[in-house]
Amino acid sequence: MMNRRFFLRGAAVLGCSVAAHPMLTTLTLAAGEKTLGENRLVVIILRGAMDGLGTVIPVDDPLYAQYRPGLSDLGEAPGALTGGFALNPALSGLMPLWQAGQLGFVHATSTPYRDKRSHFDGQDILEAGTGTDVAVSAVRDGWLNRMLQAVPGLSAETAYAVGRDALPLLEGPAPARNWAPDLRLRITPATERLLEVVYHDDPLFRDASEEAMTLSDELDDDLMAAAPLGAKRLSNNEKLADFAAERLRGESRIAAFSQTGWDTHANQAVGLAGALKGLQQTILRLREGLGEEIWGKTTLITMTEFGRTVRENGTKGTDHGTGGLSILAGGAIRGGQIYGPWPGLNESALYAGRDLMPTTDIRSWAAWAMAGMYGFDRTLLETSIFPGLDMGSDPRLLL
Repeated sequence: MMNRRFFLRGAAVLGCSVAAHPMLTTLTLAAGEKTLGENRLVVIILRGAMDGLGTVIPVDDPLYAQYRPGLSDLGEAPGALTGGFALNPALSGLMPLWQAGQLGFVHATSTPYRDKRSHFDGQDILEAGTGTDVAVSAVRDGWLNRMLQAVPGLSAETAYAVGRDALPLLEGPAPARNWAPDLRLRITPATERLLEVVYHDDPLFRDASEEAMTLSDELDDDLMAAAPLGAKRLSNNEKLADFAAERLRGESRIAAFSQTGWDTHANQAVGLAGALKGLQQTILRLREGLGEEIWGKTTLITMTEFGRTVRENGTKGTDHGTGGLSILAGGAIRGGQIYGPWPGLNESALYAGRDLMPTTDIRSWAAWAMAGMYGFDRTLLETSIFPGLDMGSDPRLLL
């Protein structure tokens, strides 16, 4: 049966001006001011398996330089953090957030996914929020959507998706809205009236078309206000951040989007720095757009499907690994810390003799954030939102 996504793609063929490109990213938002309170949650999926060791670097461990002789010299001094770690200089713009207690990290964390090292399988499990005891094919929704399903009386917009990147973590029966930069629905008034007549008695297509046209009108107005004639062309990261901030200042309470470019098999020093700078740009732009008050109520979490190998490979890159890194930001977090037990880099401590050993389940950090922000019961989080999860002890992520 044709769904709303297929309808919108069809509508694009009929009358849209689509300036899409291969890196086009979908941004998804969910409303619910009355039932989710004032706190904001932002989830950024970093597709491609970010190298956590190259991002928050164990600079005091001499083994790091031995494992990575071609990658340990970054050209600039990394920013000192705590516990013998330092921040990749490509994220130096975030140091003020660290110093203000609005930036933190979770090291050596992972989903339950092990050994096969497939991006697709890893991302499926990450966004499904399940363990390996549940077949991904049996999962009908994502963990963030299941959280929304648990909110009584949620008054979100009807779900639809536009763009190339799906966000399975927000897919499911709970309503959510999707938007992608550089996508415009341009139809004449006559065509709009024709659609109203054609789909008048079909609630599925009628609602989808009405929402598409409404959001398109809103976005056009937003862009006109935000980008006057002659202003610099905004990057994709800035567009995502600006749109998310604009919505989160209003009724939306949750935003989720993804960024690519983290699969650094070769020449990692350049590739990782570029991806980190893009992420930094997104975080800083989002903070600026939200303003101090809303940023103070915001928790931002990055998640990636798995980590990378401890040793660099023959092309000055790293390959698919296990233990990864999650970045926390926002005025609501208890930052200035690196969370999670550090397993060390001794070969005997590595996973399968090659990867950073995961010491925590990445789902537990999201679960504790959701418990702190929205008061969800632990049993609900461990059985319905993240089936099979053991959250462990409270890390007190939030202020």
